[in-house]
Amino acid sequence: MNERAARRPYDLDGLTDVALRVFADRGFDGATMDDVAAAAGITKAAIYHHVAGKEALLARGLDRALDALALTLDEPAVREGRAVDRLRHLVRRVAETALDVLPELTVLVRVRGNSATERQAIARRRAFDRAATALVQEAQHDGDVAPDIDPSLAVRLIFGMCNSLVEWYRPAGRLTAAEVAAALVRQTFSGLTVSPAQGCAGPPTNHSVRRPRT
Repeated sequence: MNERAARRPYDLDGLTDVALRVFADRGFDGATMDDVAAAAGITKAAIYHHVAGKEALLARGLDRALDALALTLDEPAVREGRAVDRLRHLVRRVAETALDVLPELTVLVRVRGNSATERQAIARRRAFDRAATALVQEAQHDGDVAPDIDPSLAVRLIFGMCNSLVEWYRPAGRLTAAEVAAALVRQTFSGLTVSPAQGCAGPPTNHSVRRPRT
């Protein structure tokens, strides 16, 4: 089989898959279109037949990650029921989603606002975090989450654990995605929720912890 016959035909989604793996491995700034072409086994000119350039591939990858996260907020178990149960479901689904779109999430958590594309992605992620923070606050008012925890800090810590998955999780490893998501939920809510011995402490008061910038 010659080289031309061995090359795989790519559509835009397939090229985005390849580009995200390259960006996750080399970093977006360190990767070039030549790297993407080499990983795909096609010419750089063939890539430009589908997409304007590297920034457009980044935008598609970031949108994939953010669209997947946004969908979790629309699930019935996040929209209906007691706040702490909705929050628990959201945390589990975010962990599962992160593992399902691992290359996309890897690229997302490393953006620093160096371009309009990255700044738009950061704005969308902050909107997601605000929705999660509102859930924490609601659970605090219900007496299910400890009142002395800063809600925005709690969200930063919870999703910081989810983000850390990009550094160590390997699909071929001994832990399944479901096992990792379940462990993350247990770890989160063992320290977040109010135990029966603590009782209902009422709504939160002023926090001594400085709120992190968003």
